[in-house]
Amino acid sequence: MSATARPSALAPFRIRNYRFQWPSDLLTSWAFEVETLVLGWYIIVETGSVLLLTVLASLQFVGTLVAPVFGMIGDRIGHRDLLVAMRLAYTALSSTIMVLALTGQLSPLSVMVIVAIMGLIRPSDLGVRGALLAEIMPAGQLVGAISVARTTQDSARIAGALTGAGLFAVLGIGLVYVAIAGLYLAAALLMLCLTRPERSVITSNLPANGHAVSRLLGDLKEGIVYAWNGPGMRAALCVAFLTNLTAFPFTGGLLPYIAREIFHTDQTGLGYLSASFAVGSLIGSITLSLVSGVRIARLLIGATLAWYAMLLVFVEVRTMPVAMACLVLAGIAQSMSMISAAVILMRTASAHLRGRVMGVRMMVIYGLPIGLLAAGSLIDIIGYSATGSLYAAAGFFAMLAIAVRWRADLWPVHAPANAR
Repeated sequence: MSATARPSALAPFRIRNYRFQWPSDLLTSWAFEVETLVLGWYIIVETGSVLLLTVLASLQFVGTLVAPVFGMIGDRIGHRDLLVAMRLAYTALSSTIMVLALTGQLSPLSVMVIVAIMGLIRPSDLGVRGALLAEIMPAGQLVGAISVARTTQDSARIAGALTGAGLFAVLGIGLVYVAIAGLYLAAALLMLCLTRPERSVITSNLPANGHAVSRLLGDLKEGIVYAWNGPGMRAALCVAFLTNLTAFPFTGGLLPYIAREIFHTDQTGLGYLSASFAVGSLIGSITLSLVSGVRIARLLIGATLAWYAMLLVFVEVRTMPVAMACLVLAGIAQSMSMISAAVILMRTASAHLRGRVMGVRMMVIYGLPIGLLAAGSLIDIIGYSATGSLYAAAGFFAMLAIAVRWRADLWPVHAPANAR
């Protein structure tokens, strides 16, 4: 193929392992999205509390603080095997909710407890699947592969948004969870079909005594220090933390509240709002999978600023069609921003530290529960519009500060983060 030929979005599927990882990730993402919307609607209907809704959303991310540990485990036992174990755990936990719902024993408290347990594991899923993707894909196809991989999350958000809350209303939470548990199980089985990639870390010579703990802690520290000091990595991690703190709360955990209290709509309206953001994200992912030669770090800056600009408009509008249009544009910018951050991290990371680097990337998602809990309290005090405007404006100016602080790593054409 000539150097000027257009890249194919299907090129990553020429790799056998990718043909199994992509559908496994797709099914997992579908289950995540349906589960998130169903449980969010269940809590807001059963309790009527926006604070409890933000608590539920925050519990899904309690494991972000231990994500580097999952990354280290993946570096040692293999990211494929770790994903199999994680997805079997999702199956068991979702089956528990299914049984409780079908027997009439489900309560907001039991949902909170089970979500907290799943929240210890689930935040690491994206990081581990990203590390596995970097192992199985040639470096030249990494941007396209990450962009196509992102379509699993984007299409899942669309499917979950349009079916999750609606199915809850029609079938009830118990029958919906039959499907969710089935999706998790199928994802685990597909992951088992992957051929184990060659390992970068040898673990057979680890000491069998107390020195093993010191060695493991040392490896964990090495990964965190490496991720924080790599060229361009620190800026990408700061952007990821910032967007989770100030942007994602209004397109994720708070959407059931926004749909019901701001736009006065039902499950169907919630689905439309969530699907709008997901459609935009899918457009962004597909666009990046089809283009080449993008200066990734520059794209990170521009896309993140555009994301905040659209959120600033979204929190002020009160008409559903206009809000949906804002969410589509915000979704496009969000996708390009997050793909850019992931590419910078995976391109820069050494192979034997990639899992830990992506674990640190997942750890900064902890900004999301902080942002959600703060937003829930602020909405009660100063109102929804003021809280949303504060978040969007603060995020916009903080992003400008990041761009200025790490300009040498993000803007020059010759910077490693802008490599084509």
